[in-house]
Amino acid sequence: MPDFLSHGHRLSYVTEGQGDPILLIHGFASNIDTNWRGPGWISALAQAGFQVVAFDHRGHGASEKVYDSALYTIETLASDALALLDHLGIDRADIMGYSMGARVSALMGIEHPDRVRSLILGGMGTRLFTGAPKSDEIAAALEAPSLADVTDDYARVFRRFADATGGDRAALAACIRAPRTPLEPERLATIKAPTLVAVGTEDVVSGPAQPLADAISGAEVLDIPGRDHNRAVGDKVFREGVLAFLARRP
Repeated sequence: MPDFLSHGHRLSYVTEGQGDPILLIHGFASNIDTNWRGPGWISALAQAGFQVVAFDHRGHGASEKVYDSALYTIETLASDALALLDHLGIDRADIMGYSMGARVSALMGIEHPDRVRSLILGGMGTRLFTGAPKSDEIAAALEAPSLADVTDDYARVFRRFADATGGDRAALAACIRAPRTPLEPERLATIKAPTLVAVGTEDVVSGPAQPLADAISGAEVLDIPGRDHNRAVGDKVFREGVLAFLARRP
């Protein structure tokens, strides 16, 4: 897998297909394969005529592991994404993020509108306004000797996921402890790019989609029926809705 440097850290990425570029930004404790390749996103977008670009966040997947929480702010993660676009000579791209990746994507839409053709915010609703809940409990769950030692049900979900994906739990604990500055509706209102907000109807992690869409002028909502936070990622309704959105955006 090729890599690039961002702030001195080596991060892994992939590119597939030819056409308009779309950058995929995965969620917390995930990686390229789990969030995008396995669920069929990379192949579907490449077949639809896009140059698909995806990378592993610092501390995730095949990228360099970092253990300082100060190096995992959303601003820093967004700067990694921009560094990859620069590395590939891409001036402007559609940006699709899931969960934490949606938080990164939204910040790019606010602070770097010239780089963003459209935004797809998956697995993120009103939590974007409030920051990540129970970060200390999740960090403690990641640092626990085993899943059996984790008593908080919400935190257990993240520990189980990290174990399933083979993540570096110390790096992930540092990531989740990083400050998550809420993106207030007033800041989100400055987003000008066409935006799709897609959330599973059973997703208790993201919060409702409609209030987030209401904060962004012209944003559309895609409800993913019967899906929770993890199972929504590979859902056919999600994939078809995104492809339709990309086909009609300017």
